[in-house]
Amino acid sequence: MRGISFTNQFTLVIASVTMVVLAAAACERREETVEEAAPPETVYSWIDEIVVLQETDTSSAIARLAAGDFDMYAGGVSSPDILEEIQAQGLAFEESFGQSAELTFNPSGPEFEGTGELNPFSEPRIREAMNLLVDRDYIAEEIYGGLAKPRYHPISGAFPDYARVAGEARALEMEYAYDPQRAEEIITEQMERLGAERKDGVWRYEDEPVELIFVIRTEDERREVGDYVANRLEDIGFKVDRLYRTADEASALWIGSHPSEGRFHLYTGGWIATLVNRDQAAAFDFYYTPRSLPQPLYQAYEPSPEFDAHSQRLAQREYSTLAERNELFAEALRLALQDSARVWLVDQVVATPRQPSVSVAADLGGGVSGARLWALTLQKDGGGEFRLGTPGILTEPWNPLDGSNWVYDQMIIRATSDEGTKRDPFTGLPWPQRIESAEVTVQDGLPVTRTHDWVTLEFAERIEVPEDAWAGWDPVAQEFTTVGEEHPEGMTARRRSIVTYPEDFFEIMWHDGSQISTADIVLGIILTFDRAKEESTLFDAAQLPGYESFIRNFRGIRITSENPLTIEYYADNYFLDAEANVSTFFPTYAHGAGAWHQLALGIRAEINEQLAFSADKADRLEVEWASYVSGPSLKILAEELEQAQAENYLPYEPVLAEYVDDNEVAERWENLAAWYERMNHLWVGIGPFKLTGVRPVEGTVVLERFEHFPDPFEKWERFDEPAIAQVDIHGPSSVVPGEEAVFEIEVSYDGRPYDADDIDTVQYLVFDATGALQYITGAEHTGDGIYRAILDAELTNELQTGATRIEAVVVPLIVSIPTFESREFVVIP
Repeated sequence: MRGISFTNQFTLVIASVTMVVLAAAACERREETVEEAAPPETVYSWIDEIVVLQETDTSSAIARLAAGDFDMYAGGVSSPDILEEIQAQGLAFEESFGQSAELTFNPSGPEFEGTGELNPFSEPRIREAMNLLVDRDYIAEEIYGGLAKPRYHPISGAFPDYARVAGEARALEMEYAYDPQRAEEIITEQMERLGAERKDGVWRYEDEPVELIFVIRTEDERREVGDYVANRLEDIGFKVDRLYRTADEASALWIGSHPSEGRFHLYTGGWIATLVNRDQAAAFDFYYTPRSLPQPLYQAYEPSPEFDAHSQRLAQREYSTLAERNELFAEALRLALQDSARVWLVDQVVATPRQPSVSVAADLGGGVSGARLWALTLQKDGGGEFRLGTPGILTEPWNPLDGSNWVYDQMIIRATSDEGTKRDPFTGLPWPQRIESAEVTVQDGLPVTRTHDWVTLEFAERIEVPEDAWAGWDPVAQEFTTVGEEHPEGMTARRRSIVTYPEDFFEIMWHDGSQISTADIVLGIILTFDRAKEESTLFDAAQLPGYESFIRNFRGIRITSENPLTIEYYADNYFLDAEANVSTFFPTYAHGAGAWHQLALGIRAEINEQLAFSADKADRLEVEWASYVSGPSLKILAEELEQAQAENYLPYEPVLAEYVDDNEVAERWENLAAWYERMNHLWVGIGPFKLTGVRPVEGTVVLERFEHFPDPFEKWERFDEPAIAQVDIHGPSSVVPGEEAVFEIEVSYDGRPYDADDIDTVQYLVFDATGALQYITGAEHTGDGIYRAILDAELTNELQTGATRIEAVVVPLIVSIPTFESREFVVIP
C-alpha cells in the first residue's frame, strides 16, 4: 500500500496527514527555528493584480511554488507524496472535501450514427455492472494513497444529506460492492443480447473487435484510475483505445462532440463542489437528466420514467416533510445506480498549496478554486502582484449564459462577478452581499428553519400570488403576461421571497463604467422564458428541459419598488434553510455576470445565426460557441457592437424601455466600445477584479483590482479555522447475544468537548457480521461531548456471531461537514 491510509474518520485530514506522513519534516522545521531568529510577523496586504498562469503538471507547480514563481496553485493535490513535498518545502495549504472522481459514459446507441460501431454503454445494465467491476477500495487506498474514500452515489459523503440517508446509502454500497465475477456475468448477458459474441477472449460485433475509446485525463491520479479501469475492461474481453488527454483536449471529445458521433465511450470525470452543499436534492437532476446543462452529452441522457420522476420531484422540492424527502432520496439513490450514466468512484480530500505569506478564505467543499469568497479575501505579505497557477485556463468559451463550467475557468470568472448573497465557506448558508434585507414566507408545516437573523421567516396557511405579478412571457409581442391574465381564478404558492436592495444600489458600476440598472435584472428574467419559447427568435431547444422543470413550480415575480429596489418571488419549490429560499435576481448568471448591453451582443449574433450561447445550439447550427474573451467569436461580437451602437439598440425594447432611457442606452454602448478598444475583449464584470489581459496561446490571464468595487476588502475577514468534529467510540470489544452493550461516542474539537448547542445530530448504525445494516437511531447526549449508544438485549440477540461494526455519524451546525467513525467488536456465542 502506497502512502498513508485514512481511518474511518474521513474528515480529519490534518491530524492524519500531518502526524503520520509529515512528522519528520515538521521536526526538521522545529529544529531550524531553535537556531534561527523568529521571522518577522506577516503583514497582509490586499492584491492589486492577479496573474493567472497555466501549469498542467502538479509536481512542476509545486516546484514553481517552492521557487517563488507562484503564490498559490489552484489545482487540488490529492497525492500523499506531493503533499509530503509541500510540507518539506515549507509551503502551506488549505484543505477541502468536495472533490470527486467518476466514470462518465456515452449513452448513445446501441450503434453510433457516426461510425456504426457498437456502444456497450448505451445499455444501462452494462453501465450498472461497471459498479461491480471496479474496486473502489483499491482506487482509494492504492491510487489515492488513502487521501480518498469510496463513493457510490451522486451525493457526496462529505455533506449533510448523506448523513440523513446513511442507512439506505450503506445498504446499497454493500449491494454494489466489488464483485468482478458478477459484473462479467451481467456484461456477457447484455453484450450477447446486443448481438455481440466473444471469440478467443475478445468481444466482437459484426466480426469486428469491440474497441472502447477511453478518454483519460493526465493531470492527476485519474491517469492511474483510467489505466486501472482499462485493464479491468480488457480482462473481460474488450479492446481499449486509451486516449490520454489534458482538460482542454478532453473537452473537445466528451463535451465538444455529439455523443452519436462516437468519439468516446467513457471518460475519467472529476467534479468539485464549489460550496458546502447543504441540500443535494438537485444532484440527480444535474448528473442524470437533460435538465442540467445545454450540452450535447447531457441532452442525450434518457433516464427511466421512474428515475426521471423521482429526480424531478427532488429537484423541485416536491415534498412536504423530511420523512417524505428521505424516502425520495433513498429511492433515487437506488435508481441512480441502476442508471449509472456516471459511476462514482471516490470522494477526495484535496489540498490547495500556497505560500505561507498568503491568506485566503477556502471553502470546505470547493477549496479555494470553488470558494465564492476567494477573490474578496485574498491577501499576501506586501500585497501587489499575485501569481496564481492553475491546471487549465480558457478550457471552454466564456459567456455568462451557457459558457465554460470548468472549475478553473469559473474560479477566475467569480473574481470578476458578484452576487446578491455569498455562501458561508464552512456551513454553505448564504449571507447578504448586495441585498439589504430579505423576508421569507412558506406554507404552514413545511420543514424550513432559520439560522441567521438577517432574514425573517414566517409561516402562512395560504400565500396568494398578486394578480399583477409576472407569470409568463409572450415572445412575439415581447411582453410579460400576468397572473391575472393567465390565471383569472387566482393562484397560490408555497413560498414567497421578498428582497430589498440598499438605496445606493444603483451606484454600483460595471467594469466598463456603466452603472447597474433594473434593466440588468429584468433581462435575466426575460431570458429565462424567451430562450425556451419556440416562437422566439432566440429559441434554444437545449433550454427546454430546464425550463419545463422551472415552470413546473414557478408562480410569479414582481418588482414592487425601484427606490429602493424590491423584488417579490413566488414558487412552489423550497429549501430546508430559510436563507436558501431568498431569491435575489442579481444579474450574475450560471456562468458569470452579465450586463444587458453586453448580453445584447450575443443575443443579436445568435438571432443572426452567427454564434450561439449554448454548446448544443452551436453544434446544431454549426457555428461558434460564443466566447466573450477570445477566438473567432470576438470579431463577430465586435461587429454586432458597431451595429448596436449605430442603432442605439435596446433588446426587448417593449419591456426594457420602461427601465432605461435613450441616454442610458447610448452611454452603455459608448462605454462598451471604449472597453473593447482598451481591453480587446468583451467580458464586462462587476466583481472585485476586472479582466485586463487574455493570452490563450501563452496560457495567461491577468486581473486587476477594480477601483470602483463598493465594498472594503475587510468585509469578509471573519472566517477562521473550521470546527470539524473529531469522534472517538469507546466500548466493549466483545458482545454476548441477548445482553445489553453500551458504547460511548466522544465528540470534540481541538482537544475540547464539542458544545452540544453546536451539534445537529449524532446517530449510530450497527452492521452485522455479513455487513448488513441492522439498526440505526440517534444517540443520547449524556454530558460534555459524550453521547451514548445502547444496543439492547433484543438487538444483540439478533446479531450473528463474528466481527460486527458500530458506526457514529456526527453532524455539526457550525460546519456542514459530517464526521464518520466506526469501531469493530466481536459477537461471541
